[in-house]
Amino acid sequence: MGKKLEIVLQNETLHACWHLQHFRGLQSARIWCEVSNIATESTGLEYVSSLALFALDTPPWEKTSLLHLPHNAWYGEAQWKSATLPTLGLDKVNRFSLNRISVENTGTWSSIGYLPCAAFEDLAAGTTLLWQIEHNGSWQWEISDFRDRLYLQVSGPNENENHWWKQLAPGERFSSVPVAISLVNGGLQEALQEITRYRRQILRPSLDNKRLPVIFNDYMNCLSGDPTTEKLLPLIDAAAAAGCEYFCIDCGWYSDGEWWDGVGEWLPSSARFPDGIREPLDYIISKGMQPGLWLELEVMGIACPLAQRLPDACFFQRHGKRVIDHQRYQLDFRHPQVQEHADRVITRLIEEYGISYIKMDYNINAGSGTEYNADSPGDGLLQHNRAYLNWLKKTMDRYPQLVIENCGSGGLRMDYAMLQQHSIQSVTDQTDYRLMACIAAAAASAVTPEQAAIWSYPLREGDREEVVMNMVNSLLLRIHQSGHLAELDEKRFALVKEGITLYKTFREKIPHLQPFWPLGLPSFDSPWLAFGLRNAKEGWLAVWRMGSEQETRALLLPLLDKITCVYPTFDSERCQPVIQGDSVNITLRDAMTSRLFHLTFTH
Repeated sequence: MGKKLEIVLQNETLHACWHLQHFRGLQSARIWCEVSNIATESTGLEYVSSLALFALDTPPWEKTSLLHLPHNAWYGEAQWKSATLPTLGLDKVNRFSLNRISVENTGTWSSIGYLPCAAFEDLAAGTTLLWQIEHNGSWQWEISDFRDRLYLQVSGPNENENHWWKQLAPGERFSSVPVAISLVNGGLQEALQEITRYRRQILRPSLDNKRLPVIFNDYMNCLSGDPTTEKLLPLIDAAAAAGCEYFCIDCGWYSDGEWWDGVGEWLPSSARFPDGIREPLDYIISKGMQPGLWLELEVMGIACPLAQRLPDACFFQRHGKRVIDHQRYQLDFRHPQVQEHADRVITRLIEEYGISYIKMDYNINAGSGTEYNADSPGDGLLQHNRAYLNWLKKTMDRYPQLVIENCGSGGLRMDYAMLQQHSIQSVTDQTDYRLMACIAAAAASAVTPEQAAIWSYPLREGDREEVVMNMVNSLLLRIHQSGHLAELDEKRFALVKEGITLYKTFREKIPHLQPFWPLGLPSFDSPWLAFGLRNAKEGWLAVWRMGSEQETRALLLPLLDKITCVYPTFDSERCQPVIQGDSVNITLRDAMTSRLFHLTFTH
């Protein structure tokens, strides 16, 4: 890895050791704190920072700094907004203030509202500091001023924001949530490129992240949770013909009808699959693809018979009752019966049904945590978070060829505690391909490109430009193909197949390329979008003309030697960008259109 620095602080009660793990060849470090009770009596912990920095600014900070915040909403993931600190409400009014900018997340969705990261840009120094909280539960960070300078504190759960309090017994040790930091010369893009290098270094080794197979999933703008053998067979034929390599049957396979509050046993529906679920799964294999199933293993519906048989200790509890969110209970992975139940389900799906892919979804937020067998709800939640991660690691060790997709209503659990283990992340549930373009253009700011699964779902009634934008949305990331492919006309289906065929010619380069944004990070009101992947010699660039009235947009691309439209081929001769010095002019004649370009650079 690299050098490791340890800083020790101690008084008569507590021994604290900050660990700063540097990574060789990177401008990044991982930091966490271990606190031990060295007294003879218990002591309560209210707050343990993983990272505390003072004087991270160049004065006057109110005029020389920007804070970059990654807003992350359902259907609207990875949207970065930048502002000065006074714009966000922190003004210099004294040598110190009692105000602060605080961002926090409480609950079992780790990235609802914001991604667990942010960046501080010092405009005077020309540097940017980016931090990333590597935790799948509650967290908090804050910036404020003290003695005319700015400080930054980053932590996992604490008492004030997250209902976390821990009684530390004599001799007991507590370890805080890890935080990664990257410090670069440059702005937000340079910081995101550096954190991408770091993220790649901490990933669990996986063939999935090297090969980037194309996945068909039957949910989005397709079967929408209503799969049957009859509906699946023509989709399987079409997915195989398009060049997909995995076929995942999404939610609904385990229930005859309405299933939301009855989930938990994960047994296939005989009404949906009269000859058994092995029929469509075997048919997937016969077509040269690998089969997958959707799961939501951490929850159990309140109408599930198994939920009535399990003891209350298997579930989150507050105020003496089981926690219910959206008609579901939250399983507590600290309990051995819960892990045994989860192991049985995984074993059955793999060894009896023959699957090799799991879409692991998570669609509730169980709130502050559980009071059962815990010092506070936040303490119970943190213990569960860590127990679930340990179970996940053991499961992947048992089945090293199994691919488990991370999903939390799309990207509401998009954190690098989970993503160190998972090779692929469902970025969003967005159903509009035009809005999807903005999310796709920003996705590599949240996860590595090779982990970012983006839907491509051509509509039943559409034109070829709609198909093209669907494909361009996903071609520089992970293709999550869906849509009623079997019902597309021949020309529109050919565009899907063309895009997948092209993707296979360069996809294994994606884990070695760096993301860049020639027009800056996108937003939903951006008239044009541009996102690319590159190294020193070559790159690929996706460009979208959204609602702009202008046909031509100039992009700054220094040292560009050649640019060629590679998708779609029907427009490759007409779509000929013009290089002018360090810029290139790209013309898209119609609004709501997109193209993919190959770039070569002089160096």
